[in-house]
Amino acid sequence: MSMPRKRLLSVAALTAGILAVSAGATGLIVTHGRTSAVHLASRPSTVAAPRFTPVPDQTAQAPGGQSGVAQPALPVKLTIPAIGVRAPFIHLGLQANGSLQVPATTTVVGWYTGSPRPGAIGGSVVAGHVDSKSGPGVFYWLRDLKPGDKVYIGRADGTIAEFDVNRVQEYPKSAFPTSVVYGPAPDAEL
Repeated sequence: MSMPRKRLLSVAALTAGILAVSAGATGLIVTHGRTSAVHLASRPSTVAAPRFTPVPDQTAQAPGGQSGVAQPALPVKLTIPAIGVRAPFIHLGLQANGSLQVPATTTVVGWYTGSPRPGAIGGSVVAGHVDSKSGPGVFYWLRDLKPGDKVYIGRADGTIAEFDVNRVQEYPKSAFPTSVVYGPAPDAEL
């Protein structure tokens, strides 16, 4: 398999469902296709957690945002202190063929607008690149997360959704757990 195809496989797997992290006790699903041609510097240093105080969500929402209850504000920034991630959000939709759009650059993350907003009930889909021809992408070190690590999503109104990593799992594209990533979730998940 050629290197661009392997990278595309990584991006496709991550795009389909990069994180399944919950505010309660659900899990983190990380997909990462392996590449061997990218040689990177050492693991980045950790970053500080956001400086604003987490505000518990008072909203409830059915998966897919189908309730009449007020939704959490839109996501604007992702912070994962344990792996040095601080990245702005863009909004993603679907391509003409029905697949999830991918961020145009490796330095941003995308929130799929067809999924619940981060902090609302259900699985919010966040996508980003693992790597590129020029080096690592925003989610290159995702595989190094451990249970208990924190993931923070800053929102447009200054509130924050805080998630705990409960599990890290890798899947080949051919065995990607679509129903787990896109299926209903009883809690707020990424």
